[in-house]
Amino acid sequence: MTIEKLHQIFLTCSSVCTDTRTIKTDDLFFALKGDTFNANTFAKEAIKKGAKYAIIDEEEYAINSNYILVNNVLNTLQQLAKYHRTYLNIKIIALTGSNGKTTTKELINCVLQKKYKTVATKGNLNNNIGVPLTLLSMDSTTEIGIVEMGANHLKEIEFLCNITNPDYGYITNFGKAHLEGFGSLEGVIEGKSELYLHLKQNNKLIFINADDDLQLKQLKDYNNYYSFGTSKKAQVKIECIDANPYVQIKYNNKVIKSKLIGKYNFSNISAAIAIGNYFKISTIDIKSAIETYSPENNRSQIIEKDSNTIILDAYNANPTSMKAALDNFDSMEGKHKIAILGDMFELGQDAEKEHQTFVEYVAQLHLDEIYLVGENFYKTNIKSNKIKYYRTFENLKAALKETNIKNHTMLIKGSRGMALERVLELF
Repeated sequence: MTIEKLHQIFLTCSSVCTDTRTIKTDDLFFALKGDTFNANTFAKEAIKKGAKYAIIDEEEYAINSNYILVNNVLNTLQQLAKYHRTYLNIKIIALTGSNGKTTTKELINCVLQKKYKTVATKGNLNNNIGVPLTLLSMDSTTEIGIVEMGANHLKEIEFLCNITNPDYGYITNFGKAHLEGFGSLEGVIEGKSELYLHLKQNNKLIFINADDDLQLKQLKDYNNYYSFGTSKKAQVKIECIDANPYVQIKYNNKVIKSKLIGKYNFSNISAAIAIGNYFKISTIDIKSAIETYSPENNRSQIIEKDSNTIILDAYNANPTSMKAALDNFDSMEGKHKIAILGDMFELGQDAEKEHQTFVEYVAQLHLDEIYLVGENFYKTNIKSNKIKYYRTFENLKAALKETNIKNHTMLIKGSRGMALERVLELF
């Protein structure tokens, strides 16, 4: 079956689904495969639950005309998304980066929704499955699409750009994330900059942080960009007037009081302001959108629990984001300050060195106590009375249960796999 014909079938369906647990009536079900599952075996269940058609790639499951046999389900999903994007011919903003992608994407969406019908990536569904699903969730009423792109290897962003064909792009930053796949910070820069390369090759607009020299370096002699920041050279000038704890910004003589903590969120908010400005969103509407946005999903949340103030930033961590969070925490006013930090994942052969370097750094900060948990932190070697080491979360849990922590200010941060939000249950 051709992609053109499959697209005609897709248009008769209510939505696309890859999980039988969330099937809705008249869905188009894609039977994806993974290392530990084969959704071809669930195609019959998908039809039984209400799916209109099931896309499969194993002939034995093609029971009748409701089952559409293709060579490769994932490839078909991606090609259908690419075709649909061309069919809609709407404006697409793509963004990637080492840190802050999801928060920035949500802020941009909040701002642009003030004037346009937008569709944005849900959560962090930003890979070779999530990006096609995002594109296929757009329809003829969509005016602007906002697509988050994640990657942990070279050529992934290039691949996603070829599906998405963005009109605009923004890279939040380059940091020490996914070093296991990229190999080095230089590899990260090369991989993330595949977005810039695609935009340059197609003479599309780049949104860029004029305060970030690493990003500016990637522009070289390319002139189709729209810049923002505190720099005098920025086209949209934005000032950070406070970040203790919440970021406050001055833009167009208006003070914007966000619900995001940490100076590291200044650039995320600034990007949303600049993009809103480019798309002719009024200053009043930009201010309203930023001020009403509340972080969730364990990202930069401030939680008051009993007598303690807890900064929960446990969605993810890498050396760059961890340092930014600790620097901000160190500069904050607060009661007896404690940092509970979990291992940073996907650092490959640099894991031991990066954790050791980080512990040496954090020991110099003005914190009262530092709890480190995870195999990598446990292997580090530095003597400090304020640092406590725990190999597993269960070890940390046992120690905290015996500690009467009251009237403290806490930062909780670690990689997603550490699930440090569980610490909240202990208070």
